[in-house]
Amino acid sequence: MTVSKVMRGVGNISRGTQQRVRCAADELGYLPNNIAGSLSSRKSRMVAVIIPSISDIVFSEVLSGVNAILGPNGLHTFIGESHFDPGIEENLVREMLSFRPAGLLLNGGMARSAVCHRLLERRTCPAIQLWDCESDDLDFSAGPSHKEAGQLVAAHFLERGLRRVAYVGAELEKDLCARWRYGALRSMLASANIELVSMVCENRPRQAETGRVLTQELIRHHPEIQAIHFLNDAMALGGLSYLHEASIPVPEQISVVGFNGTSIANTVRTRLTTVDTPRAEIGKMAAQSLLNILANVHVDRSWRAEIQLIQGNTTTKR
Repeated sequence: MTVSKVMRGVGNISRGTQQRVRCAADELGYLPNNIAGSLSSRKSRMVAVIIPSISDIVFSEVLSGVNAILGPNGLHTFIGESHFDPGIEENLVREMLSFRPAGLLLNGGMARSAVCHRLLERRTCPAIQLWDCESDDLDFSAGPSHKEAGQLVAAHFLERGLRRVAYVGAELEKDLCARWRYGALRSMLASANIELVSMVCENRPRQAETGRVLTQELIRHHPEIQAIHFLNDAMALGGLSYLHEASIPVPEQISVVGFNGTSIANTVRTRLTTVDTPRAEIGKMAAQSLLNILANVHVDRSWRAEIQLIQGNTTTKR
């Protein structure tokens, strides 16, 4: 009983006894079974997090914000990558909920399976949605308005009199947030009698090389294009590399706008015009809301992250 109390950090055990117990545990290589302990006490210090990819700087910065809040409060994250695949997400949700975590954080804007929806409905822990502030099927959601982001870019082009506009993206069938931005851009341009030219590939990654390849294809078929909005900054930088090599002046002939602001900290000469998002702040807000829910403190259903269009030198000033 004394050993159990020391390993769980409970009870009034003398410092000397605690030290002897921990030394013996170290010599034996003993590790307590925290999963079994959480099941018996109905408390867990683990928080399950499911994001599309830990290698994507957007989601790694969101995760950094989550850990910045949970760590000092004694909670630890274990991570799963869905790769925007509903089947993978479903399996991850099933597996992670079986560990009875203290909470579940998962990316919004996913084409979620019916089975996954049922698993989430039957969960016994709070669930927080990341990267999307407008869905209300979980306990809390934190993220930008993707519709607002698409409208910001459309307004930016319209204010500069750019009427031959294109969109370059990938995996819109999987990434609903990107699809919402795209839809808002297209709708606002249509209200100004502008038809958006789209160059989207569903089987290529959302990376620089895809942006480069699709931009080359776009210009081959639509040399009249005046402006391009890319799904993210990585694809925009890939597109810019092709435009520069093809001696197409930016922004004099073609204006370029990205999304997510990940290029801002790494600019040298080319400053990409982009919609900046507070990625770490989204993670912090989601984590703090989880703590509040666990402490029975009232939280609103959502938090809308403030976004802004950062003017670079890839579009002209008004």
